[in-house]
Amino acid sequence: MLNIQDTSRAPSPVPDAPAPIRKHITGSARTEGYYKISHAEKSAYVAQYALRSTNAESTVAHETPQPQHVTSSRSNRANARRRAQGLEEINQVQRAVALSKGETAAAELNLKFNQLQTRKKHLRFARSPIHDWGLYAMERISRGEMVIEYVGEVIRAQVADKREKVYERQGIGSSYLFRIDEDLVVDATKKGNLGRLINHSCDPNCTAKIITINGEKKIVIYAKQDIELGEEITYDYHFPIEQDKIPCLCGSAKCRGYLN
Repeated sequence: MLNIQDTSRAPSPVPDAPAPIRKHITGSARTEGYYKISHAEKSAYVAQYALRSTNAESTVAHETPQPQHVTSSRSNRANARRRAQGLEEINQVQRAVALSKGETAAAELNLKFNQLQTRKKHLRFARSPIHDWGLYAMERISRGEMVIEYVGEVIRAQVADKREKVYERQGIGSSYLFRIDEDLVVDATKKGNLGRLINHSCDPNCTAKIITINGEKKIVIYAKQDIELGEEITYDYHFPIEQDKIPCLCGSAKCRGYLN
């Protein structure tokens, strides 16, 4: 059986004993609202307060506030100018570093392109199961290497539109027209190199990139992965979506079914 003590008849506290815990008239602390408990009262029943000095509150309360240093508006403006100058110097250093990196990247790109021109990859064309003729690697090509430049006649986009209609009437098609940007197109239909024989694949081992060499834009085929000896070179044509579909015969597991 639970024994409930009558607090009204409790003996008065012993003088040497710690101060009693605050009594709540209503029997519940939540019904009596907010009230502040002093540091001394907390030290009577909270161990961490008992370990502190009972004079901590009075010491903090009587601390003399330190005078704040007031600077003039002229000093503030001078400090602001110094900070702005420091930031500008940092920005100049960062721009110089970025510029040097850009120049280094451009020089490295020029070097790789010159190496591609002087020492061309060993490639050959042969019949392809994808479509007519295809281009094959006769040496191992590592991922990220330049494989071949897509060479042709550089013409304006308006001229390319007219030629496309002529080629379609002749049954040639527009597969050899490669757009560089909004203004220029490379036409490899009648003037080009082995790059024009590269077939499309929905899961290709190469990709085509537009690079700038000495201010002139070039189309270069890069290896997306390691290419083994005898493997056919392919890249995604990325033809625009049209209503008249061109069937895709790449045969890859990721084949989309159509080139466009």
